[in-house]
Amino acid sequence: MHYDHYDHNELIAMITETSAVSFRQNLGEMLNQVQYRHDSVVINKDGKPVAALVDARLFERIRRMQGRFDALCQRIEAGFANVPETQGLAEIATVVKRERTRAHSSTKKR
Repeated sequence: MHYDHYDHNELIAMITETSAVSFRQNLGEMLNQVQYRHDSVVINKDGKPVAALVDARLFERIRRMQGRFDALCQRIEAGFANVPETQGLAEIATVVKRERTRAHSSTKKR
């Protein structure tokens, strides 16, 4: 198992990674971890993450954020609907290059 720490309402919550088999065998314990300690569990299958068990409050926050993100994506898409894809990608590449140059030069000054 792998543990990662993050701050959640001033409590230290952990992210536990476990296999699907272990998850099935320890479901009750892991539900308690999530419900009472606000931990999260990442479930791996064949060594790859396939699902996560998270506190219901965190899940609701994620859902709200996803809704806002989707709305923002739609607004951006609508705003650039008349811009040809190649032009848009070229503009993005230019801005990324400029920002990387700016970030690199500000790092050198430190």
